[in-house]
Amino acid sequence: MRHDNGGDLLVAVLRELGIDTVFGIVSVHNLPLVEAVDRDLRFVPVRHEASAVNAADAWGRARGTIGCALTSTGTGAGNAAGSLIESLSAGSSVLHVTGQVESEFLGSGRGFIHETKDQLGMLRAVSAYAGSVPDTVSAGRVLREAARAALAVPGGPASVEWPIDLQYAAQDDTPAGLPVQELPAPAAADLAAAGELLASARRPLIWAGGGARRARAELTGVLEATGAGLLTSNSGRGVVPEDHPQVLGNFATTPAARALLADADVLLTVGTHFRSNETADYTLGVPAAHIQIDADPAALGRVYPAAHALHGDAAAVLAALLPHAGSADAEWTRRVTAVREDVRAALHEGIGPQAAILDALREALPREAVVARDVTIPSSSWGNRLLPIHDPRDNVFPRGGGIGQGLGMGIGAALARPGAPTVVIAGDGGLAVHLGELLTLAQERPRLTLIVFNDGGYGVLRNMQDRYADRRSGVDLATPDFELLARACSLPYLRIAAEEHAAPVLSEALATDGPVLVEVDLAALGPMKNPFTPPVRIPGQ
Repeated sequence: MRHDNGGDLLVAVLRELGIDTVFGIVSVHNLPLVEAVDRDLRFVPVRHEASAVNAADAWGRARGTIGCALTSTGTGAGNAAGSLIESLSAGSSVLHVTGQVESEFLGSGRGFIHETKDQLGMLRAVSAYAGSVPDTVSAGRVLREAARAALAVPGGPASVEWPIDLQYAAQDDTPAGLPVQELPAPAAADLAAAGELLASARRPLIWAGGGARRARAELTGVLEATGAGLLTSNSGRGVVPEDHPQVLGNFATTPAARALLADADVLLTVGTHFRSNETADYTLGVPAAHIQIDADPAALGRVYPAAHALHGDAAAVLAALLPHAGSADAEWTRRVTAVREDVRAALHEGIGPQAAILDALREALPREAVVARDVTIPSSSWGNRLLPIHDPRDNVFPRGGGIGQGLGMGIGAALARPGAPTVVIAGDGGLAVHLGELLTLAQERPRLTLIVFNDGGYGVLRNMQDRYADRRSGVDLATPDFELLARACSLPYLRIAAEEHAAPVLSEALATDGPVLVEVDLAALGPMKNPFTPPVRIPGQ
């Protein structure tokens, strides 16, 4: 099949992938691509390349598929690198297409505009796949190879650089479908041995991570057959709806959950990589009777030893284990339910006046709403635990821990799911990283409520310094007048300065069919009862 230029070919491949919305910044080195996407699909002009990748990433997460970002070459591709790291950390599927200088000048080092040293090497360092379009007959193949790598397990971003002269040229393409990835299956003897251990369990726990997202029904079946409690990583939230009575959730490091882990006789883990912040810097203990399922062989036994390491597709392995599911002691299942309620009540009590905001959100949000969070105290303390998640596609946050990505991710998720409201929880410090995306929000006008918790700086680090250091360094920041800022961007503005404001303000905001900026004035609202510090160790403390 012949296409007039690279942009027409890109549109054809994106349609094969089910992508109808692309995020990016137009440049002299991607103009044919942007023009074709804008003509035939939807092009969203974000204000920074990092936000293009964040938005594409969240668009894919919210749909359970792959998103696409377009950036320029050199500095533009470099700007995208941090967000590619986030996608790589999360294993989320992003097709990142960036420009490149004209073919004849590649690697010449003569200072061609937007040229950078070894751009492909840079992209390889932050992507699961990186490739270059070598000629006009290979572009379709390279794009599909990239998409296949992004969609594979464990997944991640796939970057393609495309010289500008080849973008303008006519393209010859042979369409080809994306083959289905075939994951290995554990040996029958290994499955039987793991099944025997699972059948013996009377005090079982399950820990689910992001790798369980495609095994929701199978995981629920094993959970209910065993009577186990279900802990989750942040990435695993919603694999079983969090209103299920056996779901403990993202509370593994609490004292009550640690006690459960200490008393459990079998732990079954599914697609979780035991990140440092979810294991208290790896100080969390787990049972020796550990059955670990993962599609990534490098993850098996990497953090905690596994008595039975099962390399394979989570859904298939769980289905094979289901006939072996034993039955927990009734007292154990009652204890799981009690711990579930206790840890939530304790955290709710500890966040003080912010509990009114949490309660108002839970009341006003429909079950299918997208909850996007930047890295900020409300997200890290209660947003990642107490705002109920019923589907992993509703759970959008920076898994790599970088601040400033929440608004871009929220915009992408909101445009992916226009029929449901999206909430973004951000801090004033994180929002300032990509303040320009307020203009994207104003221009695209998705149904998005941006809640900015304003404490005049980096509250998490401020709390750490107040606790461990003699003085503050770099944590107190100038904050804009958010009402004036919203007005300048033609965004509706609301303010919460007292607990009684939370319910009416958030009800009004979430009922709006468009964007709203809600400022939470933390100085007026009052502090949390228990100041939040991140679960990281400081040498000597």
